[in-house]
Amino acid sequence: MELLTNTLHLFLEAAPWLLFGLVMAGVIKAWMSEKAVQKYIGGKGIGSIFGAALFGAPLPLCSCGVLPAAVGMRRAGGSRPATLSFLISTPETGVDSVAVSYALLGPFMAIVRPIAAVSSAVFTGVLAIFLPEEDNKAQPAQASSCCKTSCCGNSKPAVEVKKPNAFRKTLDGVSYALSDILDDIALWLGVGLLVAGVVTTYVPEQALVEWGSGPLAMLVMLVIGIPMYICATASTPLAASFLIAGVSPGAVMVFLLAGPATNMATIAVVKNEMGTRTMWTYLAGVCISSLAAGFVVNQLVSLWAIDIQSELAASAHVLPEGVEEVCAIILGLLLVKRLPAMIFTKTAPSNG
Repeated sequence: MELLTNTLHLFLEAAPWLLFGLVMAGVIKAWMSEKAVQKYIGGKGIGSIFGAALFGAPLPLCSCGVLPAAVGMRRAGGSRPATLSFLISTPETGVDSVAVSYALLGPFMAIVRPIAAVSSAVFTGVLAIFLPEEDNKAQPAQASSCCKTSCCGNSKPAVEVKKPNAFRKTLDGVSYALSDILDDIALWLGVGLLVAGVVTTYVPEQALVEWGSGPLAMLVMLVIGIPMYICATASTPLAASFLIAGVSPGAVMVFLLAGPATNMATIAVVKNEMGTRTMWTYLAGVCISSLAAGFVVNQLVSLWAIDIQSELAASAHVLPEGVEEVCAIILGLLLVKRLPAMIFTKTAPSNG
């Protein structure tokens, strides 16, 4: 019963921020044109790398959903450094994950997380500048097996469709967020909340302080995160459980960066689209920048005497209980409504 109570309490805390983040993600999806992204950040040089990282940071795409967009950018003439930068910053952070981070991890982690994500993307993009060109052996259909959006379709529609008005466009974006994006994050979000509830209930506070604060803990988080398929929002409850158990903020930051940025599918696509050397550069960039961000975060926490446990407790009481309960009910109803679609999507055979 205590486990159920603690898990429900975490769900209540996260629900308002998750709904807010999903709505904002829908607005961005509706109004940020993928063609404009490719146009302005598809060039070469440092400017395009920064642009790719900044454009990708707020986008509501997980590490699977970002693949078609990144491949489209690359095939439209985008440079490898800019494509890698976009491919890393987009899944590592987003408006929805920042909102949930504030609710479950506290203000400090919510602020440094997107900064670390953009820095990681830029660092990896800069590394790729020094690589020699490799032959592109990709086949057009191999990178789009998990794409649900129009970015995988033909660039020239057969029939001209009338553009929707601003209200309809925004509504369509929000509807997309509350369906497709919610489908993508629901499973791991639920797993993360359950794990966080288990840790809150059964693991004594500061249980892993001795073993969870050094370089070894960061390496363990790196090994756990690299092959895992988990998006930025769904990784947040798991990160909260690590912090509650006493893992250092720096080690948790390593997980928050490496987990969403890498998985086996993304690694395979990078190799296929941009070559083996680019793949190793991508992995090296994520690993080095994640570990560096972890060390910096630990230093800042020590230098500024930030009490992470206090921030975790304080962030849980920002909104009135009535608001949390209403948002939890709305989110719960959305999840119940989307359950058949989620089950069908997970069990249907792939056509890719």
